[in-house]
Amino acid sequence: MTRVSLDDADVRILGFLQEDATLSVAAVAAKANMSQNACWRRIKRLEESRVISRRVTILDASALGLDLTVFVSLRASEHSEAWLEMLNSAIRDIPEVVEFYRMTGDVDYLLKLRVENMAAYDAVYRRIIRSIRLTDVSSAFSMEEIKFTTALPLTARPS
Repeated sequence: MTRVSLDDADVRILGFLQEDATLSVAAVAAKANMSQNACWRRIKRLEESRVISRRVTILDASALGLDLTVFVSLRASEHSEAWLEMLNSAIRDIPEVVEFYRMTGDVDYLLKLRVENMAAYDAVYRRIIRSIRLTDVSSAFSMEEIKFTTALPLTARPS
């Protein structure tokens, strides 16, 4: 994917939308100190270039009873394309896994889970080990969420 150049107006628009995607074009334009049409065209360009990939509603996990955040480190038992596809397929089907990364170093994969409690985590753990052969599964439980954001750091990058 090619890198998109952003000017100060793009950065302002993206900053406002990252904080509140429900803002109308008129509200974003007013905050960005520009006309509605100019703002709308920029937003459309940012969507077409996939800088804005989607708009979502962020839910409060605690309000839904998902009070336990678990980071699960996986070590692979093999490194073949077929095995990787089986892992990806198994993990994609587990809704409690909210993030999934392939890593460098001692850990091959890192998962972030949001679950209700230890019993819910154990059910996910058992589902993972039933689905795919692993060398090691190690989990760390978050005691406190100190910072959480979905907002990316933005700076103007002219072409």
